[in-house]
Amino acid sequence: MTASGKKPKAALQSGTIVASFGRQFTVELGDGVLVTCVTRGKRTDIACGDRVAIAMTAPDQGVIETTGPRVSLFYRSDIQREKLIAANVTQIVIVLAAPAFHQELLDRCLAAAGHEKIRALIALNKMDLASGAAALESLEPYRALGYDVLPLAAKIDIAPLRAQLAGHVSVLVGQSGMGKSTIINRLLPDAAARVGELSAAHGGGRHTTTHARLYHLDAASHIIDSPGLQEFGLHHLTPQDLEHAFIEFRPHIGHCKFNDCKHLSEPGCAIAAAVARGEINPQRVESYRKLITQFMRRPKLYD
Repeated sequence: MTASGKKPKAALQSGTIVASFGRQFTVELGDGVLVTCVTRGKRTDIACGDRVAIAMTAPDQGVIETTGPRVSLFYRSDIQREKLIAANVTQIVIVLAAPAFHQELLDRCLAAAGHEKIRALIALNKMDLASGAAALESLEPYRALGYDVLPLAAKIDIAPLRAQLAGHVSVLVGQSGMGKSTIINRLLPDAAARVGELSAAHGGGRHTTTHARLYHLDAASHIIDSPGLQEFGLHHLTPQDLEHAFIEFRPHIGHCKFNDCKHLSEPGCAIAAAVARGEINPQRVESYRKLITQFMRRPKLYD
């Protein structure tokens, strides 16, 4: 007891969010102990990978009191809300798969990564299928832009990806069915058991990734598995952010006839001229135009 007769507050303990389940989180303390935590009030601005300080309320339960500064935050947003995916990552691994993938989703993930200045790796999985070569060829424009493209057959050989993960805190993103779960299970054979334990503790299913989870590959390499994406909104980016996020636009920005050119159908557009010269992939421009058109429906961004 203190001089005032009150019980002293217990010291806060530091840890990392290794799983998120809505408003419940699993925090891993420095000694590896896992603690189920909630937040004060209705906070939802916490992501897997966040560094936090918690107050213990029971031997295996606690309350998140504070969050530490972030080096990065990867998230998506629509007109109504933001969906945090992962914090403090140094690499985003965008998992695609033969024979076909959603190019617009790929472009949006790359734009979000570029805005946060996070390295992006495009992993083309299921290269053991006959359609693998054609799918890889379709990614050649991205390789030409400087993006790393990794051919992968995760069921056969995970070593090429493991080498790319060394020394990084990576997050796996992509549509459902691209093979993210296979990748995790090949990298970490005991991951399925751990997913089951965490999910059971929070009342979730055993086999489907519905919330982000962080795993340790080694002392310096970590990976966050995220739920499958069907869409990826970028409403948190301004039009200026967006045009810079499409890296091939950068040499042409500022060279349009009109200073406020949105690169849609304005005369004297430098981006359109670059497309006509074959310097910019028209499909990439189409992805950009769909996004900028959404922004133009939100006048408040231009106030």
